[in-house]
Amino acid sequence: MSITFLQETIHNHLLAAMQADEFERLKPHLELVQMQLGSILYESGDRLQHVWFPTTAIVSLQYTMGDGASTEIAGVGNEGVLGVSLFMGGAATPSRAIVQTGGCGYRIKAGVALQEFNRAESLHGLSLLYIQALITQMSLIAACNRHHSIEQQLCRWLLITIDRLTSNELVMTQELIASMLGVRREGITEAAGNLKHAGFINYRCGHITVLDRSGLETLSCECYQVAKKEFDCLFSTYTTTGHSHSQGVSKK
Repeated sequence: MSITFLQETIHNHLLAAMQADEFERLKPHLELVQMQLGSILYESGDRLQHVWFPTTAIVSLQYTMGDGASTEIAGVGNEGVLGVSLFMGGAATPSRAIVQTGGCGYRIKAGVALQEFNRAESLHGLSLLYIQALITQMSLIAACNRHHSIEQQLCRWLLITIDRLTSNELVMTQELIASMLGVRREGITEAAGNLKHAGFINYRCGHITVLDRSGLETLSCECYQVAKKEFDCLFSTYTTTGHSHSQGVSKK
């Protein structure tokens, strides 16, 4: 179900960085939608019908094995866009997109998004920069899952997640975290217990609160800092290139 705000600031960094005239052309096609926790935006192999620009929601891109096991290959929040395979020439996607943190986002029909990608210079350039950062994130996650401890992986995941939020609290069960990291739930329970005992986090009933960010950064592997540096460079490009839009987005 779509929702509408009369005066909605564009909280997606990529959209906000577009040239003003190009954004005005794109704006009538943007639909503000509620993205419910656990909802699946598309499955692996699906033909893309929409492209999404999250604002307050976070979406997990997951690869699912033949036996049903899955692991997160990347996360997308207000820094980027979902459906980039469309821009690379693919009509379908190899991953599943599931909402990890409920919130809002904009969606646009795939055909319109592709037309504007090919036409709008700023959207084209910014999207390619974002795809580079996304590939870096995927590469780091693959290396991290292979070479670093569950505790380090959990710290990295928590830090990247709260970077996309406006608070230090997230709603997420240990079972879902284990599924995204591709590890056993017992491993997450032990790692989370260690972080809680150290005073870095608190958790209860599916709610995790980060109490000591610097502590998590100390325990995390270098993957978090590498990923953060890549996205900081991306945000710097957004700020340098783009404009701030405060116009309302009409209901579709």
